[in-house]
Amino acid sequence: MSTYPPAHHQEAHFKNIIQTLKTFPLATLITVENERPMITHLPLRYVANTGYGKLIGHIDNNNPQVPHLTEGSQVSVLFNGPDTYISPSIYTTSQLPTWNYIKIHLETKVVKTLTNEELKSEMVALTSFLEGKEQRYRLEQTDPRVETFVNYVTGFELQITAWEGKFKLSQDKNSSDQEQAKQALTNNCADLMEDYLTAIYSRHITKG
Repeated sequence: MSTYPPAHHQEAHFKNIIQTLKTFPLATLITVENERPMITHLPLRYVANTGYGKLIGHIDNNNPQVPHLTEGSQVSVLFNGPDTYISPSIYTTSQLPTWNYIKIHLETKVVKTLTNEELKSEMVALTSFLEGKEQRYRLEQTDPRVETFVNYVTGFELQITAWEGKFKLSQDKNSSDQEQAKQALTNNCADLMEDYLTAIYSRHITKG
């Protein structure tokens, strides 16, 4: 039996998987054609059912992965939680540098593609989910723009058949060092995001 990854980095509680999917819904959709991986990034909405649950989303009709989303097809899906470099300087004990992260690997099977009416309903549901508690914007299914939009995308439903959570969070360290690693993950993500976005936007936003 393989000893990698270590058991303490393998998430055992499915509720933590679900929370990650809902908190970080931008997924990486992976299929294979002629031994070549095909990859798309898109938000997926998790819906509970009698199994592990399902993921619902939509994809541009011109995307070359659309033919891979036929009923019964296998699709790998990745979700990325937070991650950061952990400096030994934060620990109370002597440690080596490392990288902490939360990643979700899912195996899924295509249940079906959505009809236009189902897709319109799903667009409303996805928008409501992404708007969160405040619900500052409400998409109406009768919006004529929605009626047009559904002709340019393919909606699909994936059943989760297997899951694996990679939660590398310094679990092998003492409680004090674990707390320090948690604070580093929290603070580094916020600081790096602000600096990164400031730089990227300065190069990509046109003034007009």
